[in-house]
Amino acid sequence: MDLDVIELNEAFAAQSLAVVREPRLDPKKVNVHGGAFALGHPIGASGTRVLTALVHALQARGGGRDSASLCIGGGMGKAMIVESVTT
Repeated sequence: MDLDVIELNEAFAAQSLAVVREPRLDPKKVNVHGGAFALGHPIGASGTRVLTALVHALQARGGGRDSASLCIGGGMGKAMIVESVTT
């Protein structure tokens, strides 16, 4: 799937590098406005921060298909695809 922006929750630097390298993501598309290291990593609100950053990136680029993902304690994770649709 071709994605315009990828918003990753960066809990740890090593985790972030692995998540970008392993699936060979384009680093220029990842956390385009800064990630958790730059914007903060609020406990209990990371999902809101990630999704809000993703929506703003989508609007700034005039639409597209973007991905938001979160790592969750215990090795779990969540991800979603957001697409801009005009009518």
